[in-house]
Amino acid sequence: MNPEVSFLTWNIYRGADIAPLAVPTPAAVTQVFRQFLATNFPVRAKAIAREIASKKPDLIGLQEAEKWTLKIPDFPDVTYDLIEILLDELRERGLHYEVAALLENPNVLAQDLPDSNGNKISFLNRNAILIRKDHGLKVINRQVSHFKTMFDGFLRGWCAVDVKVDGNVFRMITTHLEPLNPPTRVGQAQELIDGPANTDLPVIITGDLNSPPNSPPYNILITNGFRDVWNAVGEGLGLTCCQGADLLNAVSSLIIRIDYILFKNGWKPKEAELVGEEQSNRTRTGLWPSDHAGVSASLHLEDHHDHHHDESSDESSEHHHHHPPHPPHKESRDESSD
Repeated sequence: MNPEVSFLTWNIYRGADIAPLAVPTPAAVTQVFRQFLATNFPVRAKAIAREIASKKPDLIGLQEAEKWTLKIPDFPDVTYDLIEILLDELRERGLHYEVAALLENPNVLAQDLPDSNGNKISFLNRNAILIRKDHGLKVINRQVSHFKTMFDGFLRGWCAVDVKVDGNVFRMITTHLEPLNPPTRVGQAQELIDGPANTDLPVIITGDLNSPPNSPPYNILITNGFRDVWNAVGEGLGLTCCQGADLLNAVSSLIIRIDYILFKNGWKPKEAELVGEEQSNRTRTGLWPSDHAGVSASLHLEDHHDHHHDESSDESSEHHHHHPPHPPHKESRDESSD
């Protein structure tokens, strides 16, 4: 039995350009939070859920799945949990997903920032893996870790789940590499190879790698045996980034490909498509669903029974399996067109 497993990766956009917070004056904090409100995640979540519903992926990797908090004196906290809002919208469409793994990247520079209105704003950066319930998928192990390689003290990392389906076990990893500093991205890509991707299991890496094809971080993953599902079965350039910060640019400004589904060990790719990149995917108020397009793919899992996996292990334990690296496989397709 070779089950087909479908994946989707999407940077759903925290909702604001946080560059003004380099100097977090009350005016800058107010500006950033107003942009977050204007890019209206509760409305965007409907558009994102609609796209997810069109694919019904088994597993979803989310980046920038932020949690925002507005603290008003003598008033209950107002919380925008992007994951919960999205899960609610999916439920509205009869799709039941749950959080299989969650990575939180706390930052003191994003906590209790005074705005110009006498309030305080906080936001928490998160990555998550969602899994479709009632679909024969069983999480038998999960791992969450921060990268040791950091830039400017900004925590980033990855989360991973080992999933059993029809007697087969595979690993899915999702990550969001450092956007601003290329050497940091290289170190983080190497940490993925040395860490969760260092396994004989069939493995999938999804995420916003902030790296175009043939860049050093991308090449580290490819020379260590990963293949790019878009190069294998995607059509067109597969551009995923980036719309304007206010999500109201009239013409799509997706000009680079930095979001990926990569695979290794016993997968046969079937199809790959973008989601959220068409004018028709916008909200009724004209907002793009996110500043990134998402990438969806389905792959056949070749027979790869995992007999030595101990299912009695604690689900939240941190297992790192170390195996000798596989010989590098070069992608045969010319990627210079990306």
